[in-house]
Amino acid sequence: MMTFEENIEQYRSIIDDVSLPTVREWKSKHLAGKVVGMFPVYTPFELPHAAGMLPVGVYGAGGKVEIDHADSRIQSFVCSIARSTLELGLRGMLNELDVLWFPSICDVARNLSGVWKPNVPNQHVEYIHFPQNMMSAAAPVYYRAELQRLLGNLQSLAGQEISRDALNRSIHQFNRNRELSRTLYRIKSVTPWLLSTYEAYVLMRLGTLIPVEEHNRILQNVLPEIQNRNPKPRDYVRVMLEGGFCEQPPLELMQVIEEAGCYIVNDDLLLHTRWFEEPVPVTDDPLLSLAEAYIHRSRYSSVRHYGNKPRKEQFLEKIRENNVDGVIFCAPKFCEPALLDYVLLKDESEKQSINYLTFEYEEKMGTFESIRTQVETFVESVMFFS
Repeated sequence: MMTFEENIEQYRSIIDDVSLPTVREWKSKHLAGKVVGMFPVYTPFELPHAAGMLPVGVYGAGGKVEIDHADSRIQSFVCSIARSTLELGLRGMLNELDVLWFPSICDVARNLSGVWKPNVPNQHVEYIHFPQNMMSAAAPVYYRAELQRLLGNLQSLAGQEISRDALNRSIHQFNRNRELSRTLYRIKSVTPWLLSTYEAYVLMRLGTLIPVEEHNRILQNVLPEIQNRNPKPRDYVRVMLEGGFCEQPPLELMQVIEEAGCYIVNDDLLLHTRWFEEPVPVTDDPLLSLAEAYIHRSRYSSVRHYGNKPRKEQFLEKIRENNVDGVIFCAPKFCEPALLDYVLLKDESEKQSINYLTFEYEEKMGTFESIRTQVETFVESVMFFS
């Protein structure tokens, strides 16, 4: 029987493999099954799951491939995740995906969906339009109609109707997944010495590559193991990562931050796993439940429009709830939503006398010594001068 640490390294090898071995395995067992690739930050995983399809997270190549073809189709000065995802598509490394969904999170995601269609014509591409005016009474109606459109296209692909009961069963499964994810993050916040961000991330990222039922079983089994670990708490500072909601930082970068003396007690990595702050209600109109949850009960993000509550207030709430000593603004290069919000949140941090550190990253980072030095200096300033 494998130890917790051995399982983590096995899962790490799975998420590092851009050939998608778990997807190939799923297709070998479901010969008529379809796979829907979901570009971050948030897409409604419940819909393809209800259609009997496998929703799979698409997070670029993580620095595992050279950009040889994509730069001739998309600008070289856009985020790494867009360029490397396109590179994978042009190389045929995403051929296991039958459909790709791109959400309306930024201009780059919009353009990528348009570039994809003529360059990878064998895949069906959808661009998801989220509501912009969140205070409008029409917003839930609008987003429900968008979900209905997506559902109709999935029904055409599947060749069968997707029932209300199937949608509610999917909502139930993903509610359970979000509940388990929140439990994992509570451990990371309350007793961070029991679970590193590296380990938590590997566990959560695995869930983007396998059926949600399987991921739920893994989390259920691993949570008691984590609680029974007994490493000694260290005199680390408690920090929050802000800005990495779409393109994911290299796992080595997370390890460097932790080794430099930080407990990362909260972050916005893989944000879809904790997107809804409450369970999505199971009702007679599951599409409306999903629409209302998105508009009224989802957490703040630089790629979600707000009107009901300023994001800086929610930023401060997250700091207070997690008893944070400092914030690390850690955004991908060329990410306009993160860099625009950085100005707002940095100013608020200064106004509230909150310690913060800022740097950018990209997928193909190979050396981290400069960042290690910055983080160590930050830790010393927090511990001895705050």
